[in-house]
Amino acid sequence: MPITHEGGCQCGAVRFSISGEYRTTYACHCTICQHQSGSAFGMAVIVGDPVVRWTRETPSVYVREGLKGTGRSQRCAFCAKCGTRLTHQFFTDQGDMPFVSIKPGTLDDTSTVVPVFHLWTQHKQPWIRFSEGDEVWPQAMPRERMLSYMLRGRPDDA
Repeated sequence: MPITHEGGCQCGAVRFSISGEYRTTYACHCTICQHQSGSAFGMAVIVGDPVVRWTRETPSVYVREGLKGTGRSQRCAFCAKCGTRLTHQFFTDQGDMPFVSIKPGTLDDTSTVVPVFHLWTQHKQPWIRFSEGDEVWPQAMPRERMLSYMLRGRPDDA
């Protein structure tokens, strides 16, 4: 389903408009996402074939290289003034992956942001409870299933 999301950082210096195909929304409970978000988990809205336009100031970029031997790295956009993480995109030596991850709290409209699945729940905070029907993975979701979400949206068997 084609979508356009608009949003920005906490201080308002950086604004964006991202258009593309909505793929999924998820929550990751790993310790890296907890540190990055400063919260109990990190979240991502995945947009395929994205067109990203920075409409007010260009964000700074932090690159996390060589993610756990996957051959992938991650380009993370954030506001240099307030530090808000806005997006991230995986890439390899062959180029960018065909999707971008938006940090949902940066969106102007968060009314439809509901995670479809939860990853690395073995690290979740003990007070977190999941809803009936949530797809919950103690560690990483199997690579092929994750790629199905990222490239095509919800898998047929979900």
